[in-house]
Amino acid sequence: MARWRADFAGEVAVVTGGAAGIGLAIADALSNAGARVHVLDRQAGTSNGGVRFHCVDLRSTREVEDAVAAIDGEEGRIDFLVNNAGLTRDAVLWKLDDSAWKDVLDVNLTGAFRCLRAVVPHMRRRNAGRVVQIASINGLRGKFGQANYSASKAGLIGLTRTAARELGRFGITVNALAPGMIETKMTATLPEEVRARALQETAVGHLGSPEDVAAAVLFLLSDAAKHVTGQVLCVDGGQMA
Repeated sequence: MARWRADFAGEVAVVTGGAAGIGLAIADALSNAGARVHVLDRQAGTSNGGVRFHCVDLRSTREVEDAVAAIDGEEGRIDFLVNNAGLTRDAVLWKLDDSAWKDVLDVNLTGAFRCLRAVVPHMRRRNAGRVVQIASINGLRGKFGQANYSASKAGLIGLTRTAARELGRFGITVNALAPGMIETKMTATLPEEVRARALQETAVGHLGSPEDVAAAVLFLLSDAAKHVTGQVLCVDGGQMA
């Protein structure tokens, strides 16, 4: 089967939460496609390609703005933003305390907003840009024990659609991906019954890989998707089918 390949030579990408898992797969895929990639994360990662890591806490407006300004100052442009950073603090509603709610919303939703707000002026200056936000199918359907996480991802979808309307006239597209269960180190620690239930939900009979998500990100960042904006693409093997 023929494979589609992206060519991002000379373009600059910012990826949040790219030190491991899905984010690292996205950063490596962009680098392999020729982009100069800058990762914003609280920890450094080990990349297979030419990826630069910046230690940034997305809960800090100042750190986000300083990092984005430094990247633009060095590169002279920012073409792509992939808001991937996220965390979980799972508990049923009656056991979910304020700190667990705040931590998840502050990184998953407000952190994405901070990055988007910081990057947009640099994209508007060039009347061009692509943004992809990594949501979740649980932001579309809800999930037992994940009120905070599901709410953050549902909010991210709302942010995506609003930003798409506001930024389209500046040549900027904004889309979201909603992965289902993806095989990562984090999901490997889930109870077996949770993994089995997710597998049973799929139409294809297997769980996804970080590379599956990265491939979809590259499509939405490419000119092949230049007329696609404000959309949510499920990468879930049919869990939502």
